[in-house]
Amino acid sequence: MKRRIVYIVGDLSYPNGMSRVLSQKVNYLAEHTDFEMYVVLTENASMPHYYELSPKVQYVNFDINFEVIQSMPLYRKVWLYYWKTSQYKRQLTDYLMQVRPDITVSVLRREINFINDIPDGSKKVGEIHFNRKSYRVFNKSFFPSFVNEYVTKQWKKSLDKQVERLDRFVVLTHEDEDMWAGFANVLVIPNPIIKFPKVLSDCSHHHAIAVGRYTWQKGFDMLINAWKYVYEKHPDWMLDIYGAGNPAAFIELAERFGISHVVCCHEAEADIFSKYAESSIFVLSSRYEGLPLVLGEAMATGLPIVSFSCPCGPKDIITNGKDGILVENGNVEKLAESICYLIENEEVRKEMGRKGVMSAERFREDLIMQKWIELFDNCT
Repeated sequence: MKRRIVYIVGDLSYPNGMSRVLSQKVNYLAEHTDFEMYVVLTENASMPHYYELSPKVQYVNFDINFEVIQSMPLYRKVWLYYWKTSQYKRQLTDYLMQVRPDITVSVLRREINFINDIPDGSKKVGEIHFNRKSYRVFNKSFFPSFVNEYVTKQWKKSLDKQVERLDRFVVLTHEDEDMWAGFANVLVIPNPIIKFPKVLSDCSHHHAIAVGRYTWQKGFDMLINAWKYVYEKHPDWMLDIYGAGNPAAFIELAERFGISHVVCCHEAEADIFSKYAESSIFVLSSRYEGLPLVLGEAMATGLPIVSFSCPCGPKDIITNGKDGILVENGNVEKLAESICYLIENEEVRKEMGRKGVMSAERFREDLIMQKWIELFDNCT
């Protein structure tokens, strides 16, 4: 009898790094192993999948739609969250008791609060796509700081209790692994690079590129601020930003700085590798990450990296001075200086790009997925 794995993903209807990695991982296991793969979704049942699942993957969508809560007032949000969570717990319990998987994988969203108590007989595996420091942080501007700190502490304490009960717990970086010191079930498996492009950048284009959702986390406000200084020295260079969401605030910021003609905010691009190939520098300005997949993809396309050394990921991927430049987290001036350094030193730029292609090899899909297969084999 084939072994069964249930992956609890949440949502596949919008472009984002975590959903892309999860769908590709599930598809690989369905196509290249003897596991029977199942996916549980909770959001947007009426919408098409942005990331397609293999025909060999069975999936269900409970259509809980937690995301609609985000825009509601607090008093209604709390009540509706508990009601939806109760509904979710009941449906997931019924589903797992019916499927009887050998392994159930949670990405540490709402189900982590109760999945260890579902008596379906499966081994419970967790994987987190954020770093510990930045995950489960309660920060509401209308509450005093001591309230936010107290809720965050209790929220994280509750998470720790559930993580300790998991059979295995996977983090993306060694930097994050250190943050979970004392947990005996932790191991590191980075995200894979799914595609190694045939067309590489020759690093001769006067374009830098950044990729990510238009959110505070990605730090595009700091990047545009840095580009203000880059523009003073190198007005012929362009900055292209690609991502999902609403870029209006960043467009307005570029206009305020008088650089909107050299800073372009684009929609998410399905063929992002072609855009990498048309660029010469990749910049990551995030305030925090889990493991930014875009870094590995950009390196695989031959781009040198300039990145904040934010927690977590860049320090695991970039060898400073070899295939990229790590900048003190949040230091906009140093970010601008490092970008200018690569602009002004073409041979250094090209050599870092060549070394980046070699560095990216360690994240090839077959290598990374073998680690997952070994983990699942050891669980059953």
